[in-house]
Amino acid sequence: MGKDCGNHADDDFRQSCRRLLLILLTLALLAGVIALVIYLVLRPTHPSFYLQDASLRQLDLTNGTAPLLSTTAQVTLASRNPNARVGVYYDRLDVSASYKYQQVTLNSRLQPPGVYQGHGDVDVWSPVLAGPGVPFAPFLADALNKDIAAGYLILQVRIDGRVRWKVGSWVSGHYHIFVTCPAYFINAGAGSGYGGAVGAHGLRFQTATYCRVEV
Repeated sequence: MGKDCGNHADDDFRQSCRRLLLILLTLALLAGVIALVIYLVLRPTHPSFYLQDASLRQLDLTNGTAPLLSTTAQVTLASRNPNARVGVYYDRLDVSASYKYQQVTLNSRLQPPGVYQGHGDVDVWSPVLAGPGVPFAPFLADALNKDIAAGYLILQVRIDGRVRWKVGSWVSGHYHIFVTCPAYFINAGAGSGYGGAVGAHGLRFQTATYCRVEV
């Protein structure tokens, strides 16, 4: 009789484990379905960034065994939130310029932290980027001199920051955002007569460009 009671207890325990496992699987499946539905309804996408303008005020290179580059540029950047139901908090946006993957200016903070960008909103910034006496690799100095002599220079305007998403009253955690905008400069006498301002070494900004955004 005692043996039968033991078997019934084991059967009850197995049934309880099965029920618990079934409940957990159902909850996991339900959570996945809810997440999928929210994604399909909201279809969140990253903000769009554009480099609208850029002007070179200074581009001075001291040649030698330890080259130094002094750069000053003003850029105009625009950001648009394309989401219809998702807002964006920009908690940090630092912008700088680089040449062939070497940063040539200091980071410039675009705005105070926590600025909110609503659905379809557009923000525009025009920071001045400066890099006084930045140590420059000799092989990059040779490449820069050749580019200037050829009248065609490409700089990269880069943004490094942190964002949060807002849906209704819910606000997500922080996400890293990295933006790369190519800035094309050509000799002032080249091209089709675009009337952009001429900057350092007779170079002017060629055209507005779309930026690559990674979140």
